[in-house]
Amino acid sequence: MPTTETPQASPNLARQIWQSILRTPISASTDRQRKRVVRDHIITHSRPIRVSAATLRYTHTWGLGGMSLVLVSMLMATGILLMFAYQPVPGGAYQSIVRLEQEVGFGQLVRNVHHWSANLLVFIVGLHLLRVFFTGAVQSPRQFNWIIGLCLLAGILLSNFTGYLLPWDQLSYWAITISTGMIGYIPGIGSALQNLIRGGSEIGSATLLLFYTIHTTVIPALLALGMALHFWRVRKAGGVVIPEQADEEFSGEIGHGPKKVLFVPNLLIREFSVGLILVAVVLLFSATIDAGLGDPANPGMSPNPAKAPWYFVGLQELLLHFHPTIAVLLVPLLAIGFLLAIPYLRFDSASTGIWFFSKRGRQIALWAAGLGVVTTLTWIVLDERLGNAGAWMTGVPPIVSGGIIPLFLWGVAITAGYRIVNRKYARCNNESIQGLFAFLFTVFVTLTVIGVWFRGTGMSLTLPWSS
Repeated sequence: MPTTETPQASPNLARQIWQSILRTPISASTDRQRKRVVRDHIITHSRPIRVSAATLRYTHTWGLGGMSLVLVSMLMATGILLMFAYQPVPGGAYQSIVRLEQEVGFGQLVRNVHHWSANLLVFIVGLHLLRVFFTGAVQSPRQFNWIIGLCLLAGILLSNFTGYLLPWDQLSYWAITISTGMIGYIPGIGSALQNLIRGGSEIGSATLLLFYTIHTTVIPALLALGMALHFWRVRKAGGVVIPEQADEEFSGEIGHGPKKVLFVPNLLIREFSVGLILVAVVLLFSATIDAGLGDPANPGMSPNPAKAPWYFVGLQELLLHFHPTIAVLLVPLLAIGFLLAIPYLRFDSASTGIWFFSKRGRQIALWAAGLGVVTTLTWIVLDERLGNAGAWMTGVPPIVSGGIIPLFLWGVAITAGYRIVNRKYARCNNESIQGLFAFLFTVFVTLTVIGVWFRGTGMSLTLPWSS
């Protein structure tokens, strides 16, 4: 049942728009007709006239989609200001950041807002992905919008990655060196792809200019188009997903479906309030904690440890336990394939709008998440004891000992766990798929946490508070 009132477009809408564009000469009545077509069929589709009262609950969506839009807007605004002071050349990039912080009024604050908004955006979009999945908003008719969302997530990660190098200090230089170095492990095309991304064999002026251009022009344009398409698809699907059986307090008259209220002012005030609170939090945090800036980049002296950006540290952690071909190529491809396939898997019921599908589904997801943490920690500790990436299997090729064998064991364990849950504990396939997703997601999060906080000198395991 649709959750919003979608204005009915005329079947001749395309012809109306086309004729309104091509018709000459332009008379006053024709100009008014064009404006009416744009107003009635484009502008009014960005937001519904009425929304279901059930969507007004903050805990239903947590406002994550709107917060992502606010953060992207803040990034674009502060990014434009930073472009006035930044010089995208190795000899001037670092010094331009120093001058920005020390000589330009509010320069430090602008950079802080840009820096923390970018990092917070990755976190918020990740939570939004979880919210969409665990409320069943990947099922028909929203399958393709899940794909669009994944593309937006990839664009945000790429934006953070290309912007990470721009300060041109030791941290950013060697983080990008490590990240692009991992690409070189891809068989066959790794070296060529690495040179393409770096703009040469080494990270230098060509790399900086390439990253700057992509970061400031290509990605913002793609994100703007992608977000417009994403919001339009949400609108076309009937708005934010809600339970098929709305609560009694949100029910309308008998036979009229869920209760609906006007978008203005009910939802507009809530969206505006969440946006203001988010802006205030980012400003307060930015006024308190400065974005880091280390020593100028020195290609001849690597810091110890040298880590990738935090959102790619999970892949770097995989490199310590898997053969490079498996860690850099096969595992990411399997993960991406699984995420793309999720909306097209067989779901036994259309439990859209219901968190975790059911109470049993919530229990299965929590158990799967806990099992993912325990399994990952146990595997890391055992691998450290026995020798990373299967080094203890003497006489066995590294691709077998550190790649095929551990990947096969993980595959057997995941398949067995999925079948056990599906047959003995889950009432429907929805709960099993959800449990598998929760398990794999917590495995990656655990790898990221270990890589960020528990890897010290020489990438050895250590406690964050130890010297």
